[in-house]
Amino acid sequence: MPHSSYVLTLDCPNRPGIVAAVATAIFEQGGNILEAQQYDDTQSHRFLARIVLDHPRDALDPAALRAVLAAVAARFDMRWALRDRAQRHRVLLMVSKFDHCLADILYRWRLGELPMEIAAIVSNHPRETHERLDFAGVPFHHLPVTRDNKAAQEAALLQLVEETGSELVVLARYMQVLSDDLAGQLAGRCINIHHSFLPGFKGARPYHQAHARGVKLIGATAHYVTADLDEGPIIEQDVERISHHDTPDDLVRQGRDIERRVLSRALLWHLEGRVLLNGARTVVFRD
Repeated sequence: MPHSSYVLTLDCPNRPGIVAAVATAIFEQGGNILEAQQYDDTQSHRFLARIVLDHPRDALDPAALRAVLAAVAARFDMRWALRDRAQRHRVLLMVSKFDHCLADILYRWRLGELPMEIAAIVSNHPRETHERLDFAGVPFHHLPVTRDNKAAQEAALLQLVEETGSELVVLARYMQVLSDDLAGQLAGRCINIHHSFLPGFKGARPYHQAHARGVKLIGATAHYVTADLDEGPIIEQDVERISHHDTPDDLVRQGRDIERRVLSRALLWHLEGRVLLNGARTVVFRD
């Protein structure tokens, strides 16, 4: 049997003694710290950390550890979470017509690069739109949306999230703006890929906007969804250099590659507990 290990994430107002208190709590339960990353945000005066731990004899009592950590959290006004690394997140994937990001996620998932369970795939287009993709073993739901049925469609979507036990929703080029109400209910557990290097060129046809401005770099942004369109905390970004020879179609083609890798990286880091919300920003504890 594989050795059990856990990821502890925490953030709280910064003050002396946090690391000592958390390390002592882990030690008193026989825990062993394998990795520890921390960040002191001197602007917001908050302390954030990600700790990977196990037990030398694989005999950690998670309930007992949670009890002592809860006491530490109360002392430091701390938000925290402890998760068994063997417990895979249940993820709901959403897509519209362009499915290159979804194809990449499915490929990496089947290779074992993305440690998750796909609870369902939702599209506002029928299954035939995605005939190139292999959905074998993954439930597919067609939830068409129009201006007239948007509220009912989002209610059905939220019910599906709850029924499937989905912990995370990924908008893999789902080209519909979520209502403020739905965005609020999914706060902190919905990742979007925006085909632009935010905060520039927001809204529709960003590559055409970029071409019209003669940019020399194009990019993509993965961020958490909020009620403010394209303003959520940014998780990951990447860029490609272009030239005056490139047409808008060239930019779209290159953009697809950027979008795939940016979204997959952001998704992986979320699954591994590497992304901590810090107000309107994120702290990403990369390797």
